[in-house]
Amino acid sequence: MLRGRSLSVTSLSGLPQWEADRLPVEELLLFEVSWEVTNKVGGICTVIQTKAKTTANEWGENYFLLGPYFEHNMKTQVEQCEPLNDAVSRAVDVMNKHGCKVHFGRWLIEGSPYVVLFDISSSAWNLDRWKGDFWEACGVGIPHHDREANDMLIFGSLTAWFFKEVTDHVDGKHVIAHFHEWQAGTGLILSRARKLPIATMFTTHATLLGRYLCAGNTDFYNHLDKFNIDKEAGERQIYHRYCMERASVHCAHVFTTVSEITAVEAEHMLKRKPDVVTPNGLNVKKFSAVHEFQNLHAMYKARIQDFVRGHFYGHLDFDLEKTLFLFIAGRYEFSNKGADIFLESLSRLNFLLRMHKSHVTVVVFFIMPAKTNNFNVETLKGQAVRKQLWDTVHSVKEKFGKKLYDALLRGEIPDMNNILDRDDITIMKRAIFSTQRQSLPPVTTHNMVDDSTDPILSTIRRIGLFNNRSDRVKVILHPEFLSSTSPLLPMDYEEFVRGCHLGVFPSYYEPWGYTPAECTVMGIPSVTTNLSGFGCFMQEHVADPTAYGIYIVDRRFRSPDDSCNQLTQFLYGFCKQSRRQRIIQRNRTERLSDLLDWRYLGRYYQHARHLALSRAFPDKFHMEPTSPPVTEGFKYPRPSSVPPSPLGSQSSSPGSSDVEDETEDERYDEEEEAERDRLNIKSPFSLNHVPHGKKTRHREYKN
Repeated sequence: MLRGRSLSVTSLSGLPQWEADRLPVEELLLFEVSWEVTNKVGGICTVIQTKAKTTANEWGENYFLLGPYFEHNMKTQVEQCEPLNDAVSRAVDVMNKHGCKVHFGRWLIEGSPYVVLFDISSSAWNLDRWKGDFWEACGVGIPHHDREANDMLIFGSLTAWFFKEVTDHVDGKHVIAHFHEWQAGTGLILSRARKLPIATMFTTHATLLGRYLCAGNTDFYNHLDKFNIDKEAGERQIYHRYCMERASVHCAHVFTTVSEITAVEAEHMLKRKPDVVTPNGLNVKKFSAVHEFQNLHAMYKARIQDFVRGHFYGHLDFDLEKTLFLFIAGRYEFSNKGADIFLESLSRLNFLLRMHKSHVTVVVFFIMPAKTNNFNVETLKGQAVRKQLWDTVHSVKEKFGKKLYDALLRGEIPDMNNILDRDDITIMKRAIFSTQRQSLPPVTTHNMVDDSTDPILSTIRRIGLFNNRSDRVKVILHPEFLSSTSPLLPMDYEEFVRGCHLGVFPSYYEPWGYTPAECTVMGIPSVTTNLSGFGCFMQEHVADPTAYGIYIVDRRFRSPDDSCNQLTQFLYGFCKQSRRQRIIQRNRTERLSDLLDWRYLGRYYQHARHLALSRAFPDKFHMEPTSPPVTEGFKYPRPSSVPPSPLGSQSSSPGSSDVEDETEDERYDEEEEAERDRLNIKSPFSLNHVPHGKKTRHREYKN
């Protein structure tokens, strides 16, 4: 039935043929395999979760996710049910009869995809035999002391066994198996070694060795072609893991990665050029009210202001209405995530704001989990003082209001000297005295286990950002992920992001970068770099990213000091914006969310699946070797209205940031801009294979 179906990549009415002629999903089964299915470890879980709805809508009952079984995750995230597909049902039954505990159900996320979860512990007794099978398949040995690699081998062996049972009873349907990261790669290697009739895809979200090298402050991007890969992996005692990853890459019919910068890295680290770049997206939700995200920003900003009032009690001599909230969030990788360059630029920003006698204050949050003992007592006391003062004000207000109410009922204007008695004055004086403090506001909300050696705290001591009254830049390290149940800052991450003004992520190693992408979807401007996948993606698709609130720091072709100066200028320019300019910019930023919607980015995966089928089953599926057509000019245009960017602000000092420019009102037409952007996003995507290397302008710097 499928013989002769053409998957050629020829243009039809401006669209690629494979877009017009979609895959016959009713005749296929799609499986995605990852260690992070129902098991959040890092960003891959976000990729799978957010993509699930779009994929489930397209594939329906023929879409399945394979992952590890953990009892606590199963109880809280999965609704058990019986598989409707006969081949999957038989595979689960056969494996259960042989002593392997396999669980089936629906993952309770958007899209409710089917999940098949393998209990690793129940099959651990097969480990030695499966190590032998793996050695025979690819010649890679796994040491007994590496528990994680051993678990991955068990997981992969169970995955390959499952695919063998499925393909034996698939009744003419073709199977596509998509494996994420090296943890799932053993299943791919074993499936290919056993010549199972499946089309395989492998996606690396970050190369294993690349992450290790960057964490060690190696001049990574300058020496991509100079590393002795085997030696570097061996010195870090991950040679067997590296071999598992590399074997997975070379066994797959189609190899993909998440960004152009990671594609270059993979070509050098894993010795294979990716076939398709598949950018990560998000499940974008649009509000029915156009400016609802602006209202949410105001609401959550007020909650952050409440926290700041408590944290800086006794030193609250700055205007919260002229205070900007910046943040950086993610894994505590000091250099990889750019915390080092961010702190240095904050020191320079503090100097600029003080030199210009600015009335703008910048409060910066570092949301990076680290080892802590408990909450900082001084921080808890600050929130307690704030709440106590709030209660005092309310009691005095009620008493004052009752007296005022009674006087007006009698037709009298109350005597303001008598409306507050001596007790009320005493209570207010005591409240004022309780807000006095001799010490400076703390720079961290928790007691750090390694306070003296902590990289962020050590840098804060070196640059002297101790939250002094004279400092225009205040720093708060929150070494825990945010939670709505926290006694300090009771907000979820999404609520916190919406309440901030700017997210800053000047990463040195960031294969994609979900944090700035999440900011964009919520309408919050962000700073990224040209070494992150997200930054490269925005440079490619937006004519002037800065005008849309995406500030891209050049960390590839500039020295560390120049990159730091550029980041400082971005931050200083942002401080110079007026309130109205920030509102305009947030509107523009939020409109970019369509670029990151899986409804658009999912077509990259669709292309990769077509390619995998054509290579696995060339006699039944055919894809011509030509690249998909390039759509010229697919870019959000540079807005014609002012201000194109914060650096274009006319004022020389942030002190005038609250002054409105009347000419802006005449030149800015939001509806006109929005309509132009909507027309641009409807243009078909340019689904290139990995582009040939860009011409090097001059030597790339490590910073």
